[in-house]
Amino acid sequence: MEPRSSQSFRTFLPAALTMSILGWGGLALLFYATEPTVWPRWGFYILWTLALTGTALPVTWFLNLRFPSNPPAGEYIIARQAIWFGVYGSTLAWLQLGHILTLWYVIGLALGLIAIEYLIRMRERSRWQPTPPPEIQPDDSQPPVPDA
Repeated sequence: MEPRSSQSFRTFLPAALTMSILGWGGLALLFYATEPTVWPRWGFYILWTLALTGTALPVTWFLNLRFPSNPPAGEYIIARQAIWFGVYGSTLAWLQLGHILTLWYVIGLALGLIAIEYLIRMRERSRWQPTPPPEIQPDDSQPPVPDA
């Protein structure tokens, strides 16, 4: 069994709470205090992305803890994966607004984002980092060679 990442959720807690509170609270304020015009619509997309990203951050952290990878997912990777959820949700909302969202768009967009994340992770894994050469220790069993 591979060793688990020692990454604690405490590093993600402030970001997750901030994004969730701003996103969901802003959406509630947006729904109850504005009329559906152009600028509140853009605000909806931004706040929806924030809300979904903040909500998905604990989920992506847990999934990376439950299914470890080699190299282990760092803070930026977990945050990037949570941002993909927010972008996915906002894109689906935008497509639904134009009445062009179908099941095939939902599946195709999800597979496309999964493929992009897979390719990014594959690039991170393939970055070659040479290991330093081992230290050469003098061999005490051989007598020193005299200089000629």
